[in-house]
Amino acid sequence: MAQYVDGYVIPIKKSKLNVYKKMAKLGCKTWMKHGALSYYECVGDDFAPHGLGFKKLCKLKPNETFVFAFVVYKSKAHRNQVNKKVMKEMSETASHWEMPFDMKRFSIAGCNVIVKN
Repeated sequence: MAQYVDGYVIPIKKSKLNVYKKMAKLGCKTWMKHGALSYYECVGDDFAPHGLGFKKLCKLKPNETFVFAFVVYKSKAHRNQVNKKVMKEMSETASHWEMPFDMKRFSIAGCNVIVKN
């Protein structure tokens, strides 16, 4: 079965990770409730010295790290259905949250899965 993934790279101040983690737990609960197949939020730990690397890509400052996150769906159509429900629910509580990262540095992409274990 083909799958579809939304991927995120989010530069974030290390001091904001606990606030972000609370928000991420709510995001996980919400996406899974509305049908996502799996949900991951990962914090940068090993900054590889070769290639461009996320550290350089994100132009991280000394007090920052990054979150690499992804949500897995059955298909792009399934993603669109799930995200419609998630965005509706999130918009009802959006006023309760202040983003713990700079949205101007936030990156997202939808991706077709081409290799899967």
